[in-house]
Amino acid sequence: MVQPLGEHPFVSVIVPNYNGEGFLRDCLNSVRGQTYTPMECLVVDDTSTDGSADIVEKEFPEIRLIRRAANGGFARAVNDGLRRANGDVLVLLNNDAVAQPSWVEELVAAFRRHPEAGSVASKMVLWDRPEIINSAGDVFLREGVPDSRGVWEVDTGQYDREDEVFGASGGAAAYLRAMLDDVGPFDERFFMYCEDVDLAFRAQLKGYKCIYAPRAVVRHRLSATAGGPMASYHCGRNFIWILARDLPGAAWRRYWARIVATQLGLASSALRHFREPAARARLRGQLTGLLTLPKFLAERGALGASRRVHDDYLLALLT
Repeated sequence: MVQPLGEHPFVSVIVPNYNGEGFLRDCLNSVRGQTYTPMECLVVDDTSTDGSADIVEKEFPEIRLIRRAANGGFARAVNDGLRRANGDVLVLLNNDAVAQPSWVEELVAAFRRHPEAGSVASKMVLWDRPEIINSAGDVFLREGVPDSRGVWEVDTGQYDREDEVFGASGGAAAYLRAMLDDVGPFDERFFMYCEDVDLAFRAQLKGYKCIYAPRAVVRHRLSATAGGPMASYHCGRNFIWILARDLPGAAWRRYWARIVATQLGLASSALRHFREPAARARLRGQLTGLLTLPKFLAERGALGASRRVHDDYLLALLT
């Protein structure tokens, strides 16, 4: 397990960017306005065509710009940033999100209060309706799908307590470098969507907890960079990959009927709306997930062999 952080650990904020010209300035100005030091910021541009990378170069000279030669998806862009960052604490922020000035300060404070944690989740609220919660940490349901805690709820203070959660949304998350050195970075095969869920499973299997920090607040524009059929395809495929490799056997034995019924329900709903592009993309994703199932099933053994927690702990993580 990791050693407790020092008084002022160096923090790297990594912002993956793809065609974010309409909102990247807001994001980077919020990073520029953080109260915490010492800190650096890196923007990893995934071959944008809208000039947003030039905005970084011209208007934010203190920020390191990494221009990728080919688009490899969110997971690969993040990993490129992680490899080049200097921080002991590695923080991710979506290019369509804006952080409150004390955001990084609150993330670091949560780590220092919880030396057992390998990651910290932010409180994410909607950009245009900040009274509506987008995420108060990630959960994983007994039906075998991930979800955002508190999503669409009116914020009345019900998530104002610092608490343990399953994982952190990659849109506004903090990770200890030491934890990532142990469990590994994002799995780039996921491309986008659910790569943070996969990482949360791998971290929890090795005993690294995730803490939700309610005062680490960001406002988020929903699906400003990617959504629609693209999101449906990757979620359809990646949900199945997570079930195949990450979900512990104890959970499968207890909840297999719910899990299978949920996947069949998603497919049935997509078939009923087959004329819609997103529905067809969901079905293609599920089919791809099933066709590639053997490879991910084969990886279960190595993942299980490295785990450091008991079945009861893992089952208690599921909501």
